[in-house]
Amino acid sequence: MEELLTKSEDLRKVRAALLNVLEDTDELRRSAVDERNKTMAIIENLTDGVILLNKKKQIEIINSPATELFNIGKKEAIGKCFVDLLDIENIPEIKKILIDKDRIRNIYREEVATLDGLHLEITSVLLKDEIEEKGFLIIIHDVTKEKLIEKMKTEFVSVAAHQLRTPLSAIKWTIRMILDGDAGEINEEQRELLEQTYISNERMIRLINDLLDVSRIEEGRLLYDQEDARIEDVLDSVIEASQEMLRNKNMVLEVNKKETPKVKIDKEKIGVVIQNLLENAIKYTEQGGKIKITLDNDEKNVIFKIEDSGVGIPKSQQDRIFTKFFRAENVTRMETNGTGLGLYTTKNIVQAHKGQIWFESEENKGTTFYFTIPINNK
Repeated sequence: MEELLTKSEDLRKVRAALLNVLEDTDELRRSAVDERNKTMAIIENLTDGVILLNKKKQIEIINSPATELFNIGKKEAIGKCFVDLLDIENIPEIKKILIDKDRIRNIYREEVATLDGLHLEITSVLLKDEIEEKGFLIIIHDVTKEKLIEKMKTEFVSVAAHQLRTPLSAIKWTIRMILDGDAGEINEEQRELLEQTYISNERMIRLINDLLDVSRIEEGRLLYDQEDARIEDVLDSVIEASQEMLRNKNMVLEVNKKETPKVKIDKEKIGVVIQNLLENAIKYTEQGGKIKITLDNDEKNVIFKIEDSGVGIPKSQQDRIFTKFFRAENVTRMETNGTGLGLYTTKNIVQAHKGQIWFESEENKGTTFYFTIPINNK
């Protein structure tokens, strides 16, 4: 009898334990469902289109903005292979981006324009753990409004710059005529004032020209008159034009160059690149400093390198060096004049020639800029 009572008690305990496990499991299930519902609600209420694919590229989750873009019902989309949705005449570029194996297997972002005027930013992200791929997340962000605002700003800058350039040019030539004595003799005090005015006016004209270049870059209108030429010929003319700046700061310029292959370039624009880099090196190097220019090539590229012993670029600000209107804090104290547009323009010119530009810098020790132009860029 005692043994029966013991077994009965054991069964009761086992039953109670099972009930507790079942209750805990049910609670966990309800919690998981709640969390899933919250996540789905967040995804559904996002303004961006979101599509989750499994590793076979079948759609597991798609929210309303994405179904509207692809003009498909949610039930119809779930379970379908993603490429089946991409036969869309309006946005053919999406197909090119998202079915490309190399692109979809990495974090990738690209902007595309649709035929009806939308601008979309497409981001694809590979989802994986340490063992295997889990699927892909695709995010489609509408940047049409931002692009419109950006276009309006660019057009305003372009119009304003054109309107300002005409009177500034008239002022320039009027002052030049007075300085040359075309309007009669002037005394030394008058000449000094007019020369200061002339220099300030030249600075304004250069700023206007920089703004116009930026506008052309952003509108895709920075035209290039390309021809077969050697970069050392462009370099020679820039160095010759910079002699006065070098003398004024008592600087040593060392040039190591060899005869590089001809490349297809816009000589004027590449001259702007070299001039911007050389002027920056002169401006931001102390009196009596040293600048070294090296021009070389390998099998694929002509390589330009300019080293200075100047103030360098603070490490915390180096990622902004090629952005518009940016000037590092240490150089603004040293040289108050400057637009912060030179390196932005320089980078775009180099990239338009299918080249690359980069730099190395250490504060108070100097900066080295490099750019390359492909030999076979024809």
